Amino acid sequence: MKQTAIIAGQGALPRLIAAALDGRGEGYLVAEVEGFPSGVPGERPLRFRIERLVPFLDHLSREGVRRVVLAGALRRPKLEPELFDPRTAALVPRLLGAMQAGDDAALREVIGIFEQWDFTVVAAQEVAPELVPEPGLLAGELTDQDRDDAERAAGIAAALGRLDVGQGVVVAQGLCLAVETLPGTDAMLDFVGLNRGIRSGEFLPASGLLYKAPKPGQDRRVDLPALGPETVDRAARAGLAGIAWEAGGLLLLDRDATVAKAQENRMFLWSRPADRP
Repeated sequence: MKQTAIIAGQGALPRLIAAALDGRGEGYLVAEVEGFPSGVPGERPLRFRIERLVPFLDHLSREGVRRVVLAGALRRPKLEPELFDPRTAALVPRLLGAMQAGDDAALREVIGIFEQWDFTVVAAQEVAPELVPEPGLLAGELTDQDRDDAERAAGIAAALGRLDVGQGVVVAQGLCLAVETLPGTDAMLDFVGLNRGIRSGEFLPASGLLYKAPKPGQDRRVDLPALGPETVDRAARAGLAGIAWEAGGLLLLDRDATVAKAQENRMFLWSRPADRP
């Protein structure tokens, strides 16, 4: 019996969760929203539609699932009203109200629905704790300006997080160059590179940093910030000197490759101890 279900979005995280469970010999099933393949290797995934959410939850219960892990990126799918079954339709007002309040509120409501069906929702970092780096410097070196920029960025990220805006910010020389909004981290970094006049192959002294942190009060069972080698590459193309994050509040998706990419680009990676209140 497979007691764990990975509700898999896109990106590397669902595959890493599956590998962690495989490594411990724990059975699991993979479920994907139709149209958003996760790429988790192995058995054919169970696909479902949001419009048929209640039958899907009932199916998980019949399969003996007792806990779920929500892992990976997922864009909001286009909903087809004619496909809703009556029981799922009854949940729509709850979901729409939460979505209008922001991503964090929507995810809390999703967790609440799973718990209503007696599933235990567990965090990705609980299943694979090795994905969370300890405090300290993983690559490169820090200057006093880098430390000041990180402190400034942490304050901005906390203020934006309280408004449920985003989990990332770019700061250079004490100036906020960009904040993460709905388009995501990649779009933010592309914006920074474009507005600093940086072009591929052009040499400019690197400065500033990308900072990532969970939102204050966020339920850390879902949507924890993540970092992989692709983001390091994008930050380098944006002319940044490094990346910092709140220690304990970020998933490092491919540590060896991410550190190697930072070293290749002469960037720092800093798991920064969280500020004390």
